[in-house]
Amino acid sequence: MKDYVYPSIYFAYFYFLILLVGAIYFMVRSIKHGYWGSKSEEPKYRMLRDDDEPED
Repeated sequence: MKDYVYPSIYFAYFYFLILLVGAIYFMVRSIKHGYWGSKSEEPKYRMLRDDDEPED
């Protein structure tokens, strides 16, 4: 009789590692692009200003 528990555990840990690396990557990327800084709300306000301008 074979024990199939270990491959599934290794696969689960490998999958969790991939998800963790992806989350860290996108977190670092968002910090570098300034989404967490003092001007993080600026794109929202710029969009609202653009909506208020009349179209010619």
